Amino acid sequence: MATKRVFIVFVLPVIFSLIFGAAVLSDILQKPERQLNLWPMSSEGLSSSSPIEIIGLSKQYSTSQPIEIQVKINDSSFNCGDLYITIYSSGKSDVITQGGFFTQCFENGSRIIPVGDKFSKIIDNPGSYDLVTEMVSNELTTISTKGTFTVK
Repeated sequence: MATKRVFIVFVLPVIFSLIFGAAVLSDILQKPERQLNLWPMSSEGLSSSSPIEIIGLSKQYSTSQPIEIQVKINDSSFNCGDLYITIYSSGKSDVITQGGFFTQCFENGSRIIPVGDKFSKIIDNPGSYDLVTEMVSNELTTISTKGTFTVK
């Protein structure tokens, strides 16, 4: 008697769930034009469709030439926030230099930051470097991108 109740309460729902799941999955697999819309992942890069872009980054610098960049935010949900710019040795997590620009709010519809300041650093060691920009909004949403350059 108890085994019949266990079967009805625990085992039978599992069997029905598997059968129903298999039927739904088989129906979906019969439609090859159907696309799975998983959580969209943002790709990092310097394309114009990116929510954040690095402006003014050259591919190559000399040891006496300053690296001067600006950042353009294409995501309209970012009105104010903190901008962090970090230069790493390429392929390593060694921080060479950093810059932080706090409470960056866009003026007159311009989406270019830092506002009223500029990022300018000289790297005197030849090599390959990664420049990472990260914008953290007041709501703690983060967007970032990366660029690579060499110093000769």
